[in-house]
Amino acid sequence: MNIRIPEQNQVLLSGRLTHDPDIRYTQKGLAVCAFDMAANRRYKDKTTGEWKDDATFVPVVVWAPMAERCKEKLKKGSPVHVEGRLASSEYTDKNGQKRKTLKVVARRIQFLAVASVASSGAQEAPAEPSASGERHPEPSAPASGGHSHGDETQTDEMEEVPF
Repeated sequence: MNIRIPEQNQVLLSGRLTHDPDIRYTQKGLAVCAFDMAANRRYKDKTTGEWKDDATFVPVVVWAPMAERCKEKLKKGSPVHVEGRLASSEYTDKNGQKRKTLKVVARRIQFLAVASVASSGAQEAPAEPSASGERHPEPSAPASGGHSHGDETQTDEMEEVPF
């Protein structure tokens, strides 16, 4: 008996960048941007009753014009909402050891605040503050100001650039 399992590879994450985005270009001139983000989880420790934070660090790769917008609008600490898919790859490190990596290939990025390019010490402007003053994405709004960028088939065919 063959059981057909639906294929699904979808990731939704919200968090903050752990470093400034790094942009590079393929030999064909296609932009690719990489950054790591921290997605936090807050929980209550059952033994001590204290609230604790658990951070998961996730590498993200963004392609094409969306990559250039990420470099322009994001910096370390910027809050983002990422939609994409998981992608794994293998490589050999400097010591000849085989390594495997897992990253998110972004399909959509929503900037929850915009980094100031003019001054590195400037405050971030909230994209959509709630009544409590916290920044929240609008659930129905597509990434980067209402425009959807790229699609999964496009990113599947793009060449990889090592970071």
